[in-house]
Amino acid sequence: MITYGRHRFPGKLFVVEGTDGSGKSTQLSLLYQWLKAEGHDVFFSEWNSSPLVKATTRRAKRRRLFTPSTFSLLHATDFADRTERDIIPPLKAGAIVLADRYIYTAFARDVARGCDRAWVRGVYRFAVRPTVAFFFRAPLDVAIDRIVSGRPALKYYEAGLDMDWADDGEESFKIFQGRILEEYDRMVAEFGLTVVDASRSIEKQQREMRRIVLRHLKEEKVAG
Repeated sequence: MITYGRHRFPGKLFVVEGTDGSGKSTQLSLLYQWLKAEGHDVFFSEWNSSPLVKATTRRAKRRRLFTPSTFSLLHATDFADRTERDIIPPLKAGAIVLADRYIYTAFARDVARGCDRAWVRGVYRFAVRPTVAFFFRAPLDVAIDRIVSGRPALKYYEAGLDMDWADDGEESFKIFQGRILEEYDRMVAEFGLTVVDASRSIEKQQREMRRIVLRHLKEEKVAG
């Protein structure tokens, strides 16, 4: 098993993970606002947002050129660029970094698409271990309903239509998300993900998240 090193920088890295529609982005946004209000220096990083590969990704998606492995490697390039530019520098400066999806997204999605588990984990072996990785676990039917009801149409790769699991986009999406959820459940013990019951109210989830984050921030003060 590949183990990812806990960073020695003074900052803290908190990440959120979960299937589409799990509510993780809402929770991270609320946490960001709270930390800023408390006077902390906070930086934000989002999955698949590096300007280095954004145009390439857009063109390849439009022309449907991706294979599972090329999709995986392009996301890894995006992640490497953001790690160097948006994650490591704030951690070195002692700030808090919040990441909407981290390496576990690749481990779930890429393996769900058929990539080898060990290979994908090896691709990301340069990543630093987060202070806490929150896994917002929502019932699959609830998460899927949130996405399907809020979108005019599911995108080709979003629905997993490139895998030929089903001709219907919604049915393919259900299969894809089910496989992703299975991978997340496997990773809870492997990587020590902190599971949050995403079926509870937004307020209860946020209180739990803040309590855990605050404990780690207090530990830093005591250590200092």
